[in-house]
Amino acid sequence: MNRPVAVRLLAAGATTALAATIGLTALAAPGAVAVTGSANGFAATNGGTTGGAGGTTVKATTGTAIHQALCSRSSKTTPITIQVEGTITVGNTSQVSGSGCSTASGVIELKGISNVTLEGVGGGATFDQIGIHIRDSSNIIIQNVTVKNVKKSGSPTSNGGDAIGMESTVRNVWVDHVTLEASGGESEGYDGLFDLKNDVENVTLSYSILRNSGRGGLIGSSETDTGSGNITFHHNLYSNIDSRTPLLRGGVAHIYNNYYVNLHESGINSRAGAKAKVENNYFEDSKDVLGTFYTSERGTWQTAGNILDNVTWSSTGSDTYPAGPSMASTTTVSVPYSYSLDGASCVPNLVVATAGANKGLKTSNGSCTPTTPNPTPTQTSNPTPTQTSNPTPTSNPTSPSGTNLSIGAGADGSSKASGTSYGNVIDGSTSTYWSPSGSTGKISVKWGSAKTISKINVVQASGGGSITSWKVLNGDNGSTLASGSGAPGVVSFSSTSLKKVTLEIVSASGTPRIAELQTFAG
Repeated sequence: MNRPVAVRLLAAGATTALAATIGLTALAAPGAVAVTGSANGFAATNGGTTGGAGGTTVKATTGTAIHQALCSRSSKTTPITIQVEGTITVGNTSQVSGSGCSTASGVIELKGISNVTLEGVGGGATFDQIGIHIRDSSNIIIQNVTVKNVKKSGSPTSNGGDAIGMESTVRNVWVDHVTLEASGGESEGYDGLFDLKNDVENVTLSYSILRNSGRGGLIGSSETDTGSGNITFHHNLYSNIDSRTPLLRGGVAHIYNNYYVNLHESGINSRAGAKAKVENNYFEDSKDVLGTFYTSERGTWQTAGNILDNVTWSSTGSDTYPAGPSMASTTTVSVPYSYSLDGASCVPNLVVATAGANKGLKTSNGSCTPTTPNPTPTQTSNPTPTQTSNPTPTSNPTSPSGTNLSIGAGADGSSKASGTSYGNVIDGSTSTYWSPSGSTGKISVKWGSAKTISKINVVQASGGGSITSWKVLNGDNGSTLASGSGAPGVVSFSSTSLKKVTLEIVSASGTPRIAELQTFAG
């Protein structure tokens, strides 16, 4: 009869003293403990991802103890949840042998196994300069851990410089509420934060932070490695990253409700036939956030509801194909699961409040409000983005006929009040708004190439001050296109070709709230 892992670990030949030395503690009988929430996105397909549910739970405080817990199972498929607390390093991670594992020193090795959960508990779990490697494995959950400063050159080295890496026939992995970070790029010895290659499918990365790295992550290691796909990225914070957020080669990726800030070179890089469904993300202070870059092997994308806040774009070249400034779709992408979209305008505050390790494992159900999830949360198909506060437009709620050219454009301004954003005036929603830091200011819509417009519609939100005088300016040269007093509403002027149009609030009583600055062709 197979005895529970905890019993076998402490039986004759594995004393309590030995268990304490390697940092492994028995906690619970099979089925007693489960992770918070349940897998979603592509990780919920192909039979779902449950990790070690239904198995024994143990606690580990060293890398060796993690390996020992895996190796002490009766088989490589026996379910187990390993709760991790403390700091895991190369120095406390040794190779362990057994029927339930295939491990190595200096890396957390999940190779040729299934039905495993690694979760941070207590004061937190930090994998410091040591990576997590998943190979030839399935049904894995990693939740509430920090992995930092993993190097491929220098000392110590681990996992080829990847914080979390997966390769070679990996299926159904859910990585949730983790913090992945480096302290530089390749020249400093680091590689990717989240790299998937050589046949990896049905993976979800959710509510996580990826920061301070040259490379965010990739799917596919070369233009010929296109066999991976069906990956979901949602409610993640990408901050201070040079590129690869992620890089996609072949396959399908669903990328929604992520917050991207300070992407220095490029962002979502769809290459080699990849298809990306990119919706309701917020891109801020970044460059080339979507497109095909550094290759002529192009990928495609479907976009909707994204907000661009101070985003710049390169010119198209022989190996540079930016999606902006229009961010127009080049394909259609369907996904085989239901999901709840948060409105893009609330994504920065929501993601900052929920993403990363040791944040209380809070999530959102599409209401833009952080909540603690139930063990098996329910989701609705085809949800409508909502926001907690829904101010009512106070003027011109009905747009003029024609295409609103502001959708997919960029936005900037002279100042913004706390909690508001320039991008809110171009997100297509009257539930969000921009306000200046005082009673007056400027808000602009801008494009990468000239547009001919003859009309704007200024939609104000309730609860703000009243505009008493205003101007519409040609943002290219500062000339006045129109001016007036009172609420501007729909403003017509002579057809003008320009790359930037500006609404200047010259005077107001109180602080106005501009929900939408719509623009229309001549």
